[in-house]
Amino acid sequence: MITDDSTTVSAVEQIGQVAGLVWHALNDGGPQSSAKLVKTVGVHRDRVLQALGWLAREDKLRIDETKRGRIFGLR
Repeated sequence: MITDDSTTVSAVEQIGQVAGLVWHALNDGGPQSSAKLVKTVGVHRDRVLQALGWLAREDKLRIDETKRGRIFGLR
């Protein structure tokens, strides 16, 4: 769990926080693969993928299929 000022944060709150980090990474760096996002954000791969799902569910994410995989960008 991520802690903030000695407060334990729930898994859902962690995913929301990472979604914010991912959104900023995409806003600042443009479309990226999930592997690059993991490096950019510096959070475990599972949390980044959960955050991408969060953003997709909120219709804030564009997903482009390429020969090498998926590229994620903001709408």
